[in-house]
Amino acid sequence: MKTYLFYIALLLGWMQGAAQAEVFERTLTNGLKVVVKEDHRAPVVVQQIWYKAGSMDEFTGTTGIAHVLEHMMFKGTKAVPVGEFSKRIAAAGGRENAFTSSDYTAYFQQLHKSQLPLAMKLESDRMQNLDLTEKEFGKEIKVVMEERRMRTDDEPQSLMNEIMKAAIYQEHPYQHPVIGWMSDLEVMTVNDARVWYNRWYAPNNATLVIAGDVKPDEVFALAQRHYGAIPRHKLPARRNYTEPQQAGIKRLIVKAPAELPQLVMAYHAPTIKNPEQDWKPYALEMLAGVLDGNDSARLNKHLVRDQQIASAAGAGYDSTARGPSLFMLEATPSTGKTVQDVEAALRGEIALLVKDGVNEDELKRVKAQVTASEIFKRDSLFYQAMQIGEMESIGLGYKAIPVTLKKLQAVTAEQVQQVAKEFLQDDNLTVAVLDPQPLSGKPKHKTEGVSSHVR
Repeated sequence: MKTYLFYIALLLGWMQGAAQAEVFERTLTNGLKVVVKEDHRAPVVVQQIWYKAGSMDEFTGTTGIAHVLEHMMFKGTKAVPVGEFSKRIAAAGGRENAFTSSDYTAYFQQLHKSQLPLAMKLESDRMQNLDLTEKEFGKEIKVVMEERRMRTDDEPQSLMNEIMKAAIYQEHPYQHPVIGWMSDLEVMTVNDARVWYNRWYAPNNATLVIAGDVKPDEVFALAQRHYGAIPRHKLPARRNYTEPQQAGIKRLIVKAPAELPQLVMAYHAPTIKNPEQDWKPYALEMLAGVLDGNDSARLNKHLVRDQQIASAAGAGYDSTARGPSLFMLEATPSTGKTVQDVEAALRGEIALLVKDGVNEDELKRVKAQVTASEIFKRDSLFYQAMQIGEMESIGLGYKAIPVTLKKLQAVTAEQVQQVAKEFLQDDNLTVAVLDPQPLSGKPKHKTEGVSSHVR
């Protein structure tokens, strides 16, 4: 109880401080939204540019193009030849990279505050002047295919998750992997990259987030100078996908070289669409925390320590995305146990939740854990910018950030029991099993030299 009250006090203190450290925003005439978060603890600044274009915006036959274009964004412009972008950031004492997800693509630099004009000059240049050549594309598509081999094809859990997603989603483009299907990568051309770049890389499809030791008015003036003249584009109409209601349990077995079997149970789940009015996604977050997250959580305590049915067990759920989400349970059987044993044990935990719910002490521990996690994350300048950029890119907006924290603290035990009953049922479930095949003995692909991160 004392720990819970301590973290609540910290949360209230942080929220008071956050109110003082206001977030500022301005939208340029070309549609670029600029969001500035002041943090004067160190003379450092983070620039992130977020494009609302991820793998869910791709079409069948060109899957992976969002991620391929992310790679190509480092291949130069007429003013900044291939390889020079990274060299110039490094010479200024900074670091940079990028990442692609289902929902968005983002690029970032972290460096001394005096170097923000350099970062803006370089980033705004490649927003409009990217030099896409067949020669560089031919090199980079091979890098991406190798990345797919080592991160998916050679990783049994990743391979199973990819196949599972393709089975779970009947219509929604979340069925496609961010890295892309190999058959699409093999026939991809530089023109596919040009089409994607011209379609989505526009100021009116982007959010610029600046966090650090800066003054908002100076940042807005810099943004106007470097980004303001870039013309806006007419963006394609986006289709609003609605995943059909699942009509019964789905089961699949994935055979792959691996040391141990694994079971994953994935349930369709909603995401936050109205931060103030929704409550079910917040209750699902609490449910995931009751099942997993610390030594006292139910799955670790019951399945791993007490019953020793599983050597590892966990739960996961993400309440924020442009599309729908999944509530995931997973477990690895202990020696002498089977995937059928761990599935029965997981089902037992679900039945217990539906029947008896959770007690107040459990819920208080999870709330304290969530609160502490959010407080500690806000010590990171990079994470502050990340959270703003993500919330803007998925359509919730950064103003929803404190709202979500308050809503999580308001979840009741009855609401946690209700979402367990509503969503953790067989008609909503896909079960995937990793069936381990003999290991070949060949060394796995090395991971050095991969410049981007697939989420």
